[in-house]
Amino acid sequence: MQQHQYDALVIGSGAAGLAVALNLPETTRVAILSKGDLSAGSTYWAQGGIAAVLDEGDSLDNHLGDTLNAGAGLCNEQAARFTISHGRESIEWLVGQGVPFSEATDDQKNLHLTREGGHSHRRIVHAADATGRAVSTTLVDRVRQKSNIDLYQDQIAIDLITTQKLGLPGNRCLGAYVLNQANESVDVFKARFVILATGGASKVYLYTSNRDGSSGDGIAMAWRAGCRVANMEFNQFHPTCLYHPQAKSFLISEAVRGEGGRLLLPDGTRFMTHFDERGELAPRDIVARAIDHEMKRLGSDCLYLDISHRPRDFILDHFPNIHERCLQYGIDMTREPIPVVPAAHYTCGGIMVNHAGRTDLNGLYAIGECSFTGLHGANRLASNSLLECIVFAQSAARDICQQLDTIADRHDIPAWDASQVTDSDEDVVISHNWDELRRFMWDYVGIVRTTKRLQRASHRIKLLQQEIHDFYSNYKISSDLIELRNLALVAELIIRSAMLRHESRGLHFTLDYPETLPVATNTVLTPIVNP
Repeated sequence: MQQHQYDALVIGSGAAGLAVALNLPETTRVAILSKGDLSAGSTYWAQGGIAAVLDEGDSLDNHLGDTLNAGAGLCNEQAARFTISHGRESIEWLVGQGVPFSEATDDQKNLHLTREGGHSHRRIVHAADATGRAVSTTLVDRVRQKSNIDLYQDQIAIDLITTQKLGLPGNRCLGAYVLNQANESVDVFKARFVILATGGASKVYLYTSNRDGSSGDGIAMAWRAGCRVANMEFNQFHPTCLYHPQAKSFLISEAVRGEGGRLLLPDGTRFMTHFDERGELAPRDIVARAIDHEMKRLGSDCLYLDISHRPRDFILDHFPNIHERCLQYGIDMTREPIPVVPAAHYTCGGIMVNHAGRTDLNGLYAIGECSFTGLHGANRLASNSLLECIVFAQSAARDICQQLDTIADRHDIPAWDASQVTDSDEDVVISHNWDELRRFMWDYVGIVRTTKRLQRASHRIKLLQQEIHDFYSNYKISSDLIELRNLALVAELIIRSAMLRHESRGLHFTLDYPETLPVATNTVLTPIVNP
């Protein structure tokens, strides 16, 4: 067991975590933890882009209006305006870090702007169809150049350490217990400030566009430490994930529809205008429900997305990575439609924070997909997520800077106690429970819900959590067990939130309450914490 001590501990190595570390003063000692390698999170794999008002024909009010419209009346307008108003500043910061965004072909001084579903103007800054990779690799390179930042890979946080858990007065975050997956030891990371940048929880569903690490770790740890969560019932299902038996979690970018891609039934006919006058450019929740409806109506395994009517050179220039990946599975998107299905994609709810990223727990911040800022409401507008990461990373860094000289480290933290546990010879229990959890969440708490399905899910999650608790209490910790424990807790929060919303709004659609209530309210859950 090792004890590490830092000014700031960043849990997560995506855009949010890297950006907050880079925005802290170079006199600040910072640790960044990554569950796998530094590209393991969602940022690296994001194909779309970053929404910002950069065109003269666009305006902040236009972007705000599109965001509020997509959010189905549930966005916090103040939070949305705060985020959007810092759009240009965020893009300029990323450009200053060296992110190689695509430039406009007619004017190399300007960035190329594309359009995605739900946007009324072209305002998506991108790096071809691999924006996340460009942002991630650039920021990782910048972090590696900083002598004040230490990078720890293959580290998975188990739980936050708080004064309350240690039986001390007040409640402040002091650090985290972390499993070193290389040597299976549990280390202590002490820090005056802890920043959760752990991403979302879409792995709670059987079909997802996310990487394996999206297991809701930050949300679960914050809840156990006493932080409120909000709007966990709103999980965005991306309408178009590649459907192929060998293709795992490969997303077909929103921008394909933004650039003219057409959704087709198996017989080649279009259908989106039957569901929304905006057709393929309707917000994601509408498109995902339309695809889900048509698949169930026809008994079809998938539908199709076709952009082959656009010139071949246009497709290769705008979507080189999607084209290459599809070719690996024998699909040439320049000549034929791409088979697609909806998949869980983005967690719109999360840990409640203010404009500085502060949670309910002193010293603890949450940024990016694990947080709830109020920006996304009942449905995230495409490409607002990376913008939120950068805006709130910079805001949190400013807030931490103002406190650095006022917070002292005076607490001794005990080592992780593993004296009462043994090695498990029943790891099959973990894999079985993992699979069962994700299947009933997909079947009962998916794109279309009913009260009876939610009740079944609630019953199942209680039984699973008891099994997981017994396993966690008696056997040696492992990364799979940590993730399963967190996923089960997040699943419970999603189910509880969904059962409390007696209406259909945005991403939450229930057959028992198909109408939208006249007054929009957030679903806020408050934990009961016992030290």
